[in-house]
Amino acid sequence: EGPFPLEYLYMDHGILIAFYGCLLQTRLQAGQGYGNTLNCVLTVYRNESVVGFFKGMSFPLASMAVYSSVVFGVFSNTQRLLSQLRHGDPDSTPVLADVALASMVAGFISVGIGTPVDLVKIRLQMQTQPYIQANIKLKSTVPGFPVYRGPIHCIRTVLQKEGIAGIYRGAGAMLLRDVPGYCLYFIPYTIFCGWITPDGCISPNPSSIWLAGGVAGAISWGTATPMDVVKSRLQADGVYLSKYKGTLDCILQSYQNEGLKVFFRGITVNAVRGFPMCSAMFLGYELSLKAMKRDQTETNP
Repeated sequence: EGPFPLEYLYMDHGILIAFYGCLLQTRLQAGQGYGNTLNCVLTVYRNESVVGFFKGMSFPLASMAVYSSVVFGVFSNTQRLLSQLRHGDPDSTPVLADVALASMVAGFISVGIGTPVDLVKIRLQMQTQPYIQANIKLKSTVPGFPVYRGPIHCIRTVLQKEGIAGIYRGAGAMLLRDVPGYCLYFIPYTIFCGWITPDGCISPNPSSIWLAGGVAGAISWGTATPMDVVKSRLQADGVYLSKYKGTLDCILQSYQNEGLKVFFRGITVNAVRGFPMCSAMFLGYELSLKAMKRDQTETNP
């Protein structure tokens, strides 16, 4: 009924595109001394070579299929349920209020899966960064060796030291990012698809899906940046020392120490990578739905 695993045959390129800017986003938001995107690129390349841009990539890649299947599946099936309740037909065109509610449900559910994945990714990406406080730099506990040897070791270490709460560190900030973020993801997509789909067409063509998905992704990721900064800082916190007591404390400390501009760190990277990533994902999502509907029609003529 819903768009589960099949869409991933089409989404791989969008997922891979996301990781090219993922480390830059994390370092700009939670790191120290990068200044701007270009300087961050040069610094990472100079200190860590090309391999550095793909740190923390294995665990998100392994889990992204499940994560996005759940997000798109929950969104689609919630829409169908609301359409069934409102119109008596799950396949009827949903109103914007239903799209918004389905987006919020998808954003809420996504936090349960996404928080541990993001925490592991950010810990692995940030463990080479010195903790800077009062001009004191604290390196890894064993010189020359990272804190975490990989995603499994990272999970085990966090569970041992911080418990389940440690694995879900930053969940509150992620909830504040993803619930409105998915509204600004699915609603603009629905509106733009309606605008650019030629009159008389039952469904949008691939080019319309690609463009609408890209624009929606850029809008969603751009507007989500302030809470993304807070989430990244909370999850990076703890690699060496724990600085923040929670979401509100992180917001207050970041604002007091670095001003309002700190909440817009990485906004360019977020918006730029959001376009190709989300255009590929929406294209995969819509093609998967069409394929499943075609299969259902052939099976039940």
